[in-house]
Amino acid sequence: MQKTPTMTLEEKLAISYKACMLRRAGDDESFSRLTKTIPMPPYLAKIMKEKMGLDYLINGGWNLSEAEAEFGLDWLSR
Repeated sequence: MQKTPTMTLEEKLAISYKACMLRRAGDDESFSRLTKTIPMPPYLAKIMKEKMGLDYLINGGWNLSEAEAEFGLDWLSR
């Protein structure tokens, strides 16, 4: 199984900082779009799949790379 690359903590923090600057500037749309590029933690992705549904995760634009790395590339279809 091929592992999906994950972001480093420094990369996540850099994105979070940029997102905070966008929110302070009142650009909520860009803030939302940028925060979705940070990988969703696997435990949260699993809960979201169970509670919100598959379509929510697929259509939401979330970065699911860490969930794919932990659960496998086909975890959404299982």
